Amino acid sequence: MADGEREEEHDGPEEDVEAEAQVDFKPLIELPPEVQTKTGEEEEDVIFKMRTKMFRFNEPSKEWKERGTGDVRFLKHKESGKIRVLMRAEKTLRVRANHPLSTNLELKPHAGSDRAFTYFTPDWSEDPETGVVEQKNELFAFRFANAESANKFKEAFEKCKKGDTADMTVIKQDAEDAEKAAEKKEDKKE
Repeated sequence: MADGEREEEHDGPEEDVEAEAQVDFKPLIELPPEVQTKTGEEEEDVIFKMRTKMFRFNEPSKEWKERGTGDVRFLKHKESGKIRVLMRAEKTLRVRANHPLSTNLELKPHAGSDRAFTYFTPDWSEDPETGVVEQKNELFAFRFANAESANKFKEAFEKCKKGDTADMTVIKQDAEDAEKAAEKKEDKKE
């Protein structure tokens, strides 16, 4: 036998140490049964959904403030047929835009961009500074990953304003696909 090598002697059959461990962990806190939460969207169907970055214009500071990134959705009520715009921030799920999509809303390109639109509307979402939900007139801007996505938003917006949703297919765009398309466009410019 060489130095440093030792032969181990066993008196009986080889024992598996891991198989012997019988540990039982009990939770420190017992959780209540799963609670069903309501979003307020149960009576509505999603007729449009697309990832966007949303901004609101802050009048006192005269600048655009980011409200969050997430899916802007057009929801149609199953009974009344009314359509509303709802946007939740994707990580916190806070409501960032919540207003009816009325015929008097005017969608305008933002600062000459081909991938952003603005409009002014009364809104019922959570105020970012106070956290209070109350009706407030807001100027919103929605910026999309590319011009194609922005045009799909504009087309859906105009159709929904007119109430023409019969032939509208739900548009869902994967966030990763939108980001990849935007990166490719930027690479081509460089």
